[in-house]
Amino acid sequence: MTTDVTIIEVGPRDGLQNEPCFIPTEKKLRLIGMLVNAGLRRIEAVSFVHPQRVPQMADAEAVMDGLPRVSGVSFAALIPNRRGFERAAACRLDEINWVTSASPAFNRHNINQTIEENLDAFRELVPLVRQAGQRIRFSIATSFGCPFSGRVDPDVVLQLAEQAIAAGADEIGIADTIGIAVPDEVYALSRRLIDAVGTERIALHLHDTRGLALANTYAAYTAGIRSFETAVGGLGGCPFAPGAAGNAATEDVVYMFERMKVRTGVDFSKLLDAADYAVSLSKRKPLGRIRLVESKKRQ
Repeated sequence: MTTDVTIIEVGPRDGLQNEPCFIPTEKKLRLIGMLVNAGLRRIEAVSFVHPQRVPQMADAEAVMDGLPRVSGVSFAALIPNRRGFERAAACRLDEINWVTSASPAFNRHNINQTIEENLDAFRELVPLVRQAGQRIRFSIATSFGCPFSGRVDPDVVLQLAEQAIAAGADEIGIADTIGIAVPDEVYALSRRLIDAVGTERIALHLHDTRGLALANTYAAYTAGIRSFETAVGGLGGCPFAPGAAGNAATEDVVYMFERMKVRTGVDFSKLLDAADYAVSLSKRKPLGRIRLVESKKRQ
């Protein structure tokens, strides 16, 4: 199906990672199956992190083993280090998501590395990813602000993106980890990144902490961004970013784009079913708005 934008679904990983009670593997797989059935073609399913740090991802291998294999569907995993890649390499995986931060303080708190140490580790990893036949996305957390050190210089984000592309990244993820960005900032950084590395190499990852995720999505779209990371039900947050709320809700973003006649390739009704199920798995208050309105209509 021809689409105008790409929706990268991160709910099974980013949406569920903060849940306080372990969600059984079969329920995670059911959610992923519903997302595939709704038309999502890029899904971040798990992260290969130490189970003590993110207990919800302790069953990453089991989830990967149980994924539906559908033509045209790509599954990704987040990895923080070489050990994470070694675990991921043993699974059938299409894409690796490597994460660093534009904030030295957040990098030290999250992965106990400097930015340059993290870049060096990324450079060493790229040949191994290529050998495995996988794509690699380089995601830059706290691209707009850090919970420990405040505002982030856009020049740092731009420099990191250029260095990652030079090192071999296929795509750059720009993350508003704590949901602090406003539309004019998103537009300005998006334009600079597009000029530097190209539209096709950028994906935007927004959080809705201050209720601006949808406005920021629209700002990025008008700037020329065409790939967006979202989480079904608006679930999520970052276990290492105090106060960070859920992600931009997939159903909210899809609704907005489809109403704008911007094709997403997603079946909205089936997506709402997946959102209802995702929210039923969560102990947290969901941030998605459209689901609440549309669910009442369907009752």
